[in-house]
Amino acid sequence: MTSEEKEKLKYSLFIDECGDHNLAKYDSGFPVFTLCGILVSQHNLKSLSKALEDLKIGIFGSKDVIIHSVDIRKWRGPFSVLADKVLRERFFSGIERILSQNDAYVIVSCTILKEQLNKFCVRGEEDDVYGLSLSYLIERSIFCVDNIKNDKTAEISIVVERRGKKEDNKLLNYYNGLRNRGTKWVSAERLRARIREFCFKNKKDNLIGLQIADLIAYPVTIHLLYPDRHNPSYDAIRHNIFQDKGVLLGQKVIPH
Repeated sequence: MTSEEKEKLKYSLFIDECGDHNLAKYDSGFPVFTLCGILVSQHNLKSLSKALEDLKIGIFGSKDVIIHSVDIRKWRGPFSVLADKVLRERFFSGIERILSQNDAYVIVSCTILKEQLNKFCVRGEEDDVYGLSLSYLIERSIFCVDNIKNDKTAEISIVVERRGKKEDNKLLNYYNGLRNRGTKWVSAERLRARIREFCFKNKKDNLIGLQIADLIAYPVTIHLLYPDRHNPSYDAIRHNIFQDKGVLLGQKVIPH
């Protein structure tokens, strides 16, 4: 086995969110929470990182600009240059070209429809929304790696964007619970064999994987919230949503 083949047995699951996980109080105009992950091999991550860094340099003059979809939509901070139509078109066509690559990465997401879930939610269960979504992403990522490589040595490193000490500790405790009990479809032993590490990173760390997860989370959410709305960003990435034998498994909606 070559060194490149060994490298391809290592995957990263980068996780970001869209919306907040509060079920008690939420914006009626955006009553949704999505946890979105991209599963990518180390080999493909290098290619994606190079492509996005080149795009940043071409548009902003620096690879240190942190891609953040909210700032992009509002032309805020360094993205104020997108007021220039020519630059804006170059930027979005570049993003679409990068994200539309077949087989470069796999999307797994879990979207919570808050209004519908509240009808069935017992008081206090809102605290589990993030953890429930994480459980789904981990489970389906393991399914995906099983399909990509029929090799029990393949490992996944999970990288989550930091939110705050209290929130991060709570999520870490939930993850450790999954390691002890497993999920509905993945045993604890299988989970521990597949997941190599679980860590938190800051947005300022400029990790391309987290930035791509951020870019994808919004169009996935908008598609599920408004399925009939024109959504070219979703059309560009929908083919990368995890499927198994033609069945869409990488886009969970709760309740459904």
